[in-house]
Amino acid sequence: MKQQLLNFSYRLLPFTIILFLIQYLISAFLLEDMVLYYPVFAIYLFHFLATLIIYFILILIYNNFQDKTGFAFMGASLLKMLAAVLFLLPMLLSNSGNPFANLLSFFIPYFLFLVFETFYAVKLINAK
Repeated sequence: MKQQLLNFSYRLLPFTIILFLIQYLISAFLLEDMVLYYPVFAIYLFHFLATLIIYFILILIYNNFQDKTGFAFMGASLLKMLAAVLFLLPMLLSNSGNPFANLLSFFIPYFLFLVFETFYAVKLINAK
């Protein structure tokens, strides 16, 4: 289990760093006049930790109840959506800045991380 999580972390960390650098450079040089509610680092820290926690839960479920791993992934994804809403709630209630740009800066990485999670969850489920 520990080795599975480490292997996943070795793939997740470069993925996160590359996406972070791309978004940071775009926001720093191309969209310099746009002020985001959350710094890019906070957005990627949220996504990194949420993805790591979800995969950890999936590994726990897979090692104990292999046939329930898919359901665990759906449930964990639902919890991640709720966490995303809670993360974005202060920004949505503040009426500051451009809410559309703030939502895009959060949800583009959200869906990229979701694709990453799904790919590795399917790999884990099919490893039976």
